[in-house]
Amino acid sequence: MAKKTTIYDIARELNITVSTVSRALNNISTISENTRNAVIETAKRLNYRPNKVASSLTSGKTYIIGVLLPSAQIQFFASVIHSLEKYLKSFGYSILLYQTNESLESEKNGISTLLEAQVDGIIASMSLETQDVSHFLKVKEEGKPLIIFDRTHDDLEHTPTVKIDDEQAGYLVTKHLLDKGYTNIAYITTKHGIKIFKERYEGYLRALAEAGISVNPSYSIFGELTVEGGYAGTKTLLKLKDKPDAIIGGDDYVALGIIKALHEYKITPPTVGVIGFANQNFSEHIIPSLSTIDQQAITMGKECAKMFLKIIESRSSDKNIIEPVVLDPLLLARESTNRKS
Repeated sequence: MAKKTTIYDIARELNITVSTVSRALNNISTISENTRNAVIETAKRLNYRPNKVASSLTSGKTYIIGVLLPSAQIQFFASVIHSLEKYLKSFGYSILLYQTNESLESEKNGISTLLEAQVDGIIASMSLETQDVSHFLKVKEEGKPLIIFDRTHDDLEHTPTVKIDDEQAGYLVTKHLLDKGYTNIAYITTKHGIKIFKERYEGYLRALAEAGISVNPSYSIFGELTVEGGYAGTKTLLKLKDKPDAIIGGDDYVALGIIKALHEYKITPPTVGVIGFANQNFSEHIIPSLSTIDQQAITMGKECAKMFLKIIESRSSDKNIIEPVVLDPLLLARESTNRKS
C-alpha cells in the first residue's frame, strides 16, 4: 500500500520547516504568498490529504457539522442542505448527514452517532414522531452548538431557530382561497402534534374567523402527511352532504393525494380549489399546477449556516443570545386555485 504523504514530506521536498508548512496550509498571515503557493502546489503534486483527526486534537475542532433531517428525499430538505453546505464550505466546513426517516428512535440514534463523530455542532429538523426532545439536550450538555430549523419545539427554550412564520403561512393559503370565492374550505394535515403544523392550522382558523365563517369540524382531517393521507382524507370529505369547495393540504404531497382523489370523482381543480405547502419540485409541473407556499429553503439553509458561524464567533466574546430567524412565507398562486371570480 502506498505511503500516505505527510507535512514532513512537503517540508523535506521544499527544504523548509514543518511548522512553516503547517502555517501555510492553515493560511496563517505570517507566511509569504510565495511560500504559501509553493506549499499548496507541492501538497497537490504529492497528493497530500490533511489528517483531520490529528488536526482536531490540536485545535479542538473537526470542521464537520452534523445535520439531522427527516428525509433527504423531500425536496424542501434537500434544498436546505444544498444551500447550507455551499455556504459552510466557503468557511472550510463539511457536513455529516443523518436521515431519521420521520422516526423518533432513529433521531435519538442520529444525535448519538453525530456526537460520537465529534462534530463541531448539530443543525436539525425534527421527525414527525418527536414530542419529547430531551435527547437534543445532550448536544448542549457537550457544549456544542445546536440549531433547530423548520420544525421547532417550545421545550427547547433559548435554542437558536430558523423557520418561516407558519401561522402566517396557514393564514395566507386560506385568505387566498377566500379571495378566490371559496367558502367551504377543508383542511387535511398530520395527526402528529408538530408545532409548525399546529401553527399552520391556527392560521387557517384565523382567516376563517376574520371572514366571519364558522368552522365545520367535519372539514378538518388529521391523518398521515403523505399522498395516501391526502387521498384518504379527500375520500372522506367527498362523502359529506355539504362537500367542501376547496381543500388545503398539510404539504404538497398531501395536496397531490387530494388531486388524485378528486380526479377519481371527475373533479378537476380549480372547480375544487387545492393548495399545499413547501413548493416541491413537482408542484409547478403537474396538471393543473399546484398553488403552494414557498418556505424559502435556500434562504433557510444559508441562515442556518450564518447562525452557526455567529454562535462560534460569539463564544469568544461571551454573547450567548442568538435571536431566532423567522422568514416570510411566499404564496405561489397557480392553476389549482385559479377560479374565475
